[in-house]
Amino acid sequence: MPILWLVLILGLVEGITEYLPVSSTGHLILATELLGFDADRWALFNVAIQPGAILAIVVLYWRTFWTVASGLFRWKEGAVVFTRNLLVAFIPAVVVGLALNDVVDALLGNAAVVAWALIIGGVAILLVERYAKTEPTGGITGVTLKQSAMIGLVQCLAMVPGVSRSGATILGAMSFGVDRRTAAEFSFFLAVPTLAGATVLQLIKHHDQLQAGMTHWILLGAAISFVVAVAVVKAFMAIVTRYGFGPFAWYRIVAGAAALAWLSLR
Repeated sequence: MPILWLVLILGLVEGITEYLPVSSTGHLILATELLGFDADRWALFNVAIQPGAILAIVVLYWRTFWTVASGLFRWKEGAVVFTRNLLVAFIPAVVVGLALNDVVDALLGNAAVVAWALIIGGVAILLVERYAKTEPTGGITGVTLKQSAMIGLVQCLAMVPGVSRSGATILGAMSFGVDRRTAAEFSFFLAVPTLAGATVLQLIKHHDQLQAGMTHWILLGAAISFVVAVAVVKAFMAIVTRYGFGPFAWYRIVAGAAALAWLSLR
């Protein structure tokens, strides 16, 4: 398969899956394996195209970012609480990510880990949807400091490929009493510093692995992921509001089982 087609596919997969509770990293690993490419060789590319998905959130929620930024300048309570909550939730990922970076790198090429994580995560979604007791939070500023810290700790589970960062943060938030919509938006905003930090860390650590001529492929993949993510986030909120997270749970279980079957037969 020509590299152009692989880049288009990976960019599409990143854009579709980054903010859904199905694991973008896991899908990118499975995609490279399924297409016959070395997942380890493309691991850095998969991380490097994430800024496209990050930009999608910045564009979709630019009014919120602007309100928070201007509010911080005037030290308004709402803007301060919003920023505090995200920072508190972001810190665990920084600490754990730096401490276990080599372990995470080793897992990025393991398709079997992805398959099992998809299945287990799907079951977890069904359990949380059934048993979690949530209350209207009133937006991110209504999330408590304790809830923010707990969401940040749960996000660290997503360092295992296949778990899903968005899935871990959304379901973690709901487990701690945060309503479904606020949990999803908290996950979106938390993605900005988390994905940006992960991307910078990987590029600094593995910049020597960038192949000649790879930069323009990364830019193309990021552009594709941006366009697709904009559309997916809008659709995702509509689906979650109407149907909840159940459809994504069953998708994960089916996809994980299919991946295990394929891996055992190849």
